[in-house]
Amino acid sequence: MSKKELPVLQPAAAACCSPLAREPLTETDAAALAPIFKALADPVRLRLFSLIASFDGGQACVCDLTGEFDVSQPTISHHLRVLREARLVDSERRGTWVYYWVMPDALARLSTLLAPVAS
Repeated sequence: MSKKELPVLQPAAAACCSPLAREPLTETDAAALAPIFKALADPVRLRLFSLIASFDGGQACVCDLTGEFDVSQPTISHHLRVLREARLVDSERRGTWVYYWVMPDALARLSTLLAPVAS
């Protein structure tokens, strides 16, 4: 497994949200973003998200993820399902293994929201 920094994606011109420091979130934006932050609020899920993003090629086999945690495989599967439902990661079955990758639009949305406002 390779450790590398996550690239900061440049948001599209019509990004969903303004940075928090510039203006408050709308009720709609807050409702859309809350499940994403809820999914990342668990330490195991946050680590899973980070591990998946840091793999060479941007994809990680579930077999590479389970050994990193002191929890059972069904628990890892549950956390991966929560990340998928929050649209933070996606997956594909290849033979007997499932491969996961971080959804680029999720990173762009979070980075747009959390980006510091230029002075």
